[in-house]
Amino acid sequence: MNLYAVGKGLVKTVLSPLYRFEVIGAENFPKEGGILLCSNHIHALDPPVVGMTAPRTVHFMAKEELFKAPILGPILPKVNAFPVKRGMSDREALRTALKILKSGEVVGLFPEGTRSTDGVLKKGLSGAGFFALRGNADVMPCAIIGPYKAFRKVRVVYGEPILMQPFRERKASVDEVTEAIMASIQKILDNYAENK
Repeated sequence: MNLYAVGKGLVKTVLSPLYRFEVIGAENFPKEGGILLCSNHIHALDPPVVGMTAPRTVHFMAKEELFKAPILGPILPKVNAFPVKRGMSDREALRTALKILKSGEVVGLFPEGTRSTDGVLKKGLSGAGFFALRGNADVMPCAIIGPYKAFRKVRVVYGEPILMQPFRERKASVDEVTEAIMASIQKILDNYAENK
């Protein structure tokens, strides 16, 4: 049984009556090849919402503490999540993410590292640029535009893929790539937030 597909259906069943989801730009999502999916982070529901709306299976990095939770912990690996230690260099998580990307799959992460309490996009952590450059993958920017309030619209907008080859050819720095990713997410927010 594919637990990811089951989970995706369950999330849709539970959340769709509560929120009016509008997905924009899903056709921009590359159909094959390694993709680093980078989104802003405004709510605890963001990972399942991105997983539910993305056209491809997403492997999410999740903080290590969640894998120790009594009910959630055993489920996370079965829905393609893998742990990362926050606030330090986690070599195992780095290897796992790079392996997934190089095998042509999708890794999802929230470059801000934590939720934004005021909805304003924060500075991205350098890990996003590192994975984009080293993972032989392009980047799919995504913006979630809330708020998550019952029966209100929640937009999930996928932008144009950011092709990494030009960055690799000119040996761009990790920080430069991270800034480009965050600028792309901010552009989506600017284009769609005013029409909430």
